[in-house]
Amino acid sequence: QVQLVESGGGLVQAGGSLRLSCAASGSIFGLYIMGWYRQVPGEQRELVGQITSGDTTNYADSVKCRFTISRDNTQKKVYLQMNRLKPEDTGVDYCNLVRNIQRYWGQGTQVTVSS
Repeated sequence: QVQLVESGGGLVQAGGSLRLSCAASGSIFGLYIMGWYRQVPGEQRELVGQITSGDTTNYADSVKCRFTISRDNTQKKVYLQMNRLKPEDTGVDYCNLVRNIQRYWGQGTQVTVSS
């Protein structure tokens, strides 16, 4: 019912920046939360940041002072501005949308930060 497509990942040196984008389409109505989760090999997918329709944000402690999540409710998009990237930020970042009890995921975009 809902499709999420991420873009903006890539390879960057430590200290650099990337901006991830996620475009949502399909049956999207009312209030919903959008966010970004990161997964590394052998580990569980974990929250990076999320944002409500009212622009309330929540971040992992490790990225709170470096990343900024935002959304465009007209275009149904969510963004993640990542600054001062570190090698430990490396992973596959997945866009997430939650509406009521439904949860949807994008295909993921690879973020690699070299030292």
